Amino acid sequence: MFGKKKAISENILILGLGGVGYYLAKRLAHEGYAITVIEADTQSIREADGILDARLIQGNAMSIKCWREANAKKMDYLIAVTNNDAVNMMAAMIGHRFGIQRKIVRVRSLEFGGDNSFLPVEDLNIDLIIHPEELAAQEIVRIIKLRSGNDIVDIADNQIQVLSTRIQESSPLANKRLLEFSQTYHEFPFRVVALARGINSVIPGGKDKLMPGDQMFIMAGTKDLPKLMDLTGVKQQRRHRVMILGGGLVGHRVAQLLEKTVEVTMVEKDEKSAEALSFSLKNTEVLHGDGSDANVLQLAGLLEMDTFITATGDNETNIMSCLLAKHLMDGKEGQNSARQRKSICLVNKEDYLVLAATMGSDIALNKKILAGNEILKFIRRGQLLSVAHLHGLEAEMVEIVAEPNSPITRKPLSKLDPSFYGKFLIGAIFRDEKWQIAVGDTQVHANERAIVVCKTLALKDVQQLFFS
Repeated sequence: MFGKKKAISENILILGLGGVGYYLAKRLAHEGYAITVIEADTQSIREADGILDARLIQGNAMSIKCWREANAKKMDYLIAVTNNDAVNMMAAMIGHRFGIQRKIVRVRSLEFGGDNSFLPVEDLNIDLIIHPEELAAQEIVRIIKLRSGNDIVDIADNQIQVLSTRIQESSPLANKRLLEFSQTYHEFPFRVVALARGINSVIPGGKDKLMPGDQMFIMAGTKDLPKLMDLTGVKQQRRHRVMILGGGLVGHRVAQLLEKTVEVTMVEKDEKSAEALSFSLKNTEVLHGDGSDANVLQLAGLLEMDTFITATGDNETNIMSCLLAKHLMDGKEGQNSARQRKSICLVNKEDYLVLAATMGSDIALNKKILAGNEILKFIRRGQLLSVAHLHGLEAEMVEIVAEPNSPITRKPLSKLDPSFYGKFLIGAIFRDEKWQIAVGDTQVHANERAIVVCKTLALKDVQQLFFS
């Protein structure tokens, strides 16, 4: 069924089994890397044992004895993602002394690692610094600045885009099978590549039906995006007013990045924090109140907002407040149907992502996944040309090259092994100096680039299919 699997002989040492560390250990071990983890917390080790395909060492990340037990001098990568910035940065120095070539460090503070920082990455012996909160804030700002607050993902040098939008009851796409959808609308090439449905991520086939409430991810060429937006009923409009629930690291940074160009209102539950935020955010209206209370949201001006963002540190508060806000805003929508109000939910627990995306959030983001995917892109840069995560799904969009005599080059897409159904699909190929949307009779040729949408844990199958 497959060609010979391309062996991955690289060894990776991960410090910390917190959110990012666990996510990376699971993903990288699944792809065939040899993973060793040092973690101090007994409970974390116990929960990971038997689940992670990794060598687990209980001990302090600053213990040289633990590093020697992990055989650090044989490691190709160090990933330091403990909850302590100072420990992570010191770990890079220890890793350098052990001879580890590539060192990746998670740091919350923006004072380290930037071009104008007092201590640049070169002085710290670090190859990549990851700021999870900054990644989340920048991604939220990017989404807000896009058309209508719908998520639009660029890939393949911006020649291909994926639009994420919700299927409403009144949508002409509701209750249509994908095959019928493509036969009805054929003026330009496009392909539905993923769906968020309930708590499930779906990689659909032609027989699958679009249901009201589905969050749909649809791929088309960048030049065809305006037609695609017309087809799906997505309006292009400028964002005017944004409300942020929660003034923590992410909420504060989003307000900071937006407040000079967009009207921003922030609701913060803690009175002292609200007072401090009002001084640091000069152009943001900061209000003290409980954002899970409908009256508080309405008094804060929710019904006049274009985008509602939940960025507290509590998953349940973020998800339920998004659901409440969407209910209140949708009630107002009949009086002002030209406006498309959107919600963005920060979810700290990976398992809640799809749930948040289908319960009421138009876009669900996770700091751990954003940070983890930046690290994965760095590690995989020799295998994959680009990687993008589809927000609210356990799915990736990757650009990959078909090696000569690889399994993908031997038959058209419609003839691939049925066991692949629901795991991934080929969305587009680069042929004759341009990107083309792939269909059933498309056959990928040797050395051609392809864009593949796959479930997160199916990336290994994609690599085996494209590697000889």
